[in-house]
Amino acid sequence: MRDDVQLAELSKALAHPARLRILRLLLATPGCIGGDIVDAVGLAQSTVSEHLRILKTAGIISGEIDGPRVCYALNPDALAPLAEFIASLTPPPGDACCVPSRKENP
Repeated sequence: MRDDVQLAELSKALAHPARLRILRLLLATPGCIGGDIVDAVGLAQSTVSEHLRILKTAGIISGEIDGPRVCYALNPDALAPLAEFIASLTPPPGDACCVPSRKENP
């Protein structure tokens, strides 16, 4: 049950196109600085800050203060439970027990 809550929280944190863009940006440019994220995502600073807060609260990213700026980085280990759950939903090759048969239309 606790695992389900954790999976739901991770899913909610990922459930916005801007957050997915931020994650892709951080993957492509590790150590991305907040202002760079705002420019790349094309949203207002306050909106980007809120998306970063949500991702950070979920543990998906970390932010480190470096003088007057904050550098963000991915925490791929945080997504491991979600990746494992999604992988568990995929039937093994050759196992069609859960796949409905396709009927041809007459």
